[in-house]
Amino acid sequence: MFNNMDNKSDINNISIEALKNINLDDVNLDMPVPDTEPGRQYYFMGKCKQLVKNISDEIGRPLRYYIKTFGCQMNARDSEKLTAILECLGYEEAEEGACDFILYNTCTVRENANQKVYGRLGHLKSQKRDNPYMIIGLCGCMMQEAHVVEKICKSYPFVDLIFGTHNIFKFAELLYYRLQSGNQIVDIWENTDQIVEELPSRRKFPFKAGVNIMYGCNNFCSYCIVPYVRGRERSREPKAILREIEHLVEDGVVEIMLLGQNVNSYGNGLCEPINFAELLKEVDKIDGLQRIRFMTSHPKDLSDELISVMANSKKVCRHFHLPLQSGSSRLLKSMNRKYTKEQYIGLVEKLREAMPDLSITTDIIVGYPGETEDDFLETMDVVRRVKYDSAYTFIYSRRSGTPAADMEQVPEDIVKDRFDRLLTLVNEISKKRTGRLEGKTAEVLVENVNAHDCSMVTGRLDNNILVHFKGSKNDIGTFKNVYLKKAMGFYYLGEVR
Repeated sequence: MFNNMDNKSDINNISIEALKNINLDDVNLDMPVPDTEPGRQYYFMGKCKQLVKNISDEIGRPLRYYIKTFGCQMNARDSEKLTAILECLGYEEAEEGACDFILYNTCTVRENANQKVYGRLGHLKSQKRDNPYMIIGLCGCMMQEAHVVEKICKSYPFVDLIFGTHNIFKFAELLYYRLQSGNQIVDIWENTDQIVEELPSRRKFPFKAGVNIMYGCNNFCSYCIVPYVRGRERSREPKAILREIEHLVEDGVVEIMLLGQNVNSYGNGLCEPINFAELLKEVDKIDGLQRIRFMTSHPKDLSDELISVMANSKKVCRHFHLPLQSGSSRLLKSMNRKYTKEQYIGLVEKLREAMPDLSITTDIIVGYPGETEDDFLETMDVVRRVKYDSAYTFIYSRRSGTPAADMEQVPEDIVKDRFDRLLTLVNEISKKRTGRLEGKTAEVLVENVNAHDCSMVTGRLDNNILVHFKGSKNDIGTFKNVYLKKAMGFYYLGEVR
């Protein structure tokens, strides 16, 4: 396809669809380096593939890779692209202990995520010493913190490739320079307004996929590092989002999840104004798509229009993840969440009135700086009143560079006691909520063979609750009507009907 191209303008102007179907062996590697994306990265993929083949021929086997993903669904989506690029270059997937390229896609929302990465790096030093062809890479949110990169370069100088969240699309280019030079490559951008989505991707599931609709966050919650490492909000053009989903459906996808740090604020800054509710209506029109999910939603931006669109759609799943963080209006103000306890409960009432069968899940932080027993009891009160189907409960993690990091911290023993009390209440309510569907028949999308019993499969209801029932790998990706025979706390045992 590229052999007849005489100058870089030709590759810069080639269509996205043509690029995604290109045979990298056909790339004219003597042409000037393209100056626009994503053509530039396909060019470097061709260059990398040649270098990888040379090494593979030298050692008499394919090069092997391993990617470990920490953190959120957006990181998982990034890893699907990184995986596909490596496989386009000729790498083959393998276990961590037998690899020539190991890449950690990092998260930094909580301190323990950082510690996990440091621990893994410590084990890799001897492994790399025994394999002269081994490359170790780090990318993702953790790399956006200057003190982290400084520590890695000083304490783990054997790490070869370091890049962040804003330039993850440059993976092929950065890897090429590492393969060519043998030098450590560190490329961190402080911010960007660039969005490059049109790269190869290898989905974990052939029947469902995540679709990024926006990047970054403008909320600056006092405890959260995300706006500092993911940057300011940038929304993708709706036409590009819809085109991507249409192509996914053509490829067999029946369920998509729209991804963003705050999907409710989608559309800000676009030339042609469009909000999230309007985008959702357009996605709903796509033929062949059967389920639509999204996350994460910020309560301050939840509109009546969005609730109406959900209630009137047969494709949007009856599951809403609405982070609470705290039930104390005093703490919510300190957190810079921009809503009160009463406003949050009002939103839940609107959601439940419009969709009585709605499953609501949440995030709750215990031990935020300055939290008193009365503040904590306000949180417990919200949990009792809302009756969440499930809740992700976290002990506050101090993140340097955020306003909350300099506030008075709550003693660890008090936090632990509150966390245990909250978890007990959440589990008690969740078990009752799950049980409400026992004895009914519902549609389940089969996702995989059960991890503990190969004669069973596991799938999800529309409301995101897991169901286990007899089946085989041939059922994966199909919808089954399942009788929900017994509620087991957080999942069901069922029978196909």
